[in-house]
Amino acid sequence: MNVNAIKPSWNPLSIALMVLGFVVFWPLGLAMLAYILWGDNFNGWKREAKCQWNRSNLKNTMDNMQNATRSGNAAFDDYREKELSRLEEERRKLDSMRQEFDSYMDDLRRAKDQEEFDRFMRNRHNRPGEPSAGEAI
Repeated sequence: MNVNAIKPSWNPLSIALMVLGFVVFWPLGLAMLAYILWGDNFNGWKREAKCQWNRSNLKNTMDNMQNATRSGNAAFDDYREKELSRLEEERRKLDSMRQEFDSYMDDLRRAKDQEEFDRFMRNRHNRPGEPSAGEAI
């Protein structure tokens, strides 16, 4: 299929894709309809959105946050990086410990459940008048 054949216009291929989109999943058909109607404007919208982003306060704030991570003092920045690495390593150790503890607690719960089940089975077999598992009912 030639990609250039899918143009934002009312041609047979665009219409077929729109109908197929509505049949398969209605938002796809709606998206294709929007492309047919306003597809020529998408490049202008993209350009305008990029210009607005470059002028926005949010972009300036995010840029300032990235620049704020460095203090300008190389020794302090090195120290800060080492401390952050150390803290990250400690966090990984704590996460690993937590996983081990969770596994340990799961094993304890499983052992307790098995003990309770075994006790139930022993009590069930010791009741008079009830058939055991091997006897016919």
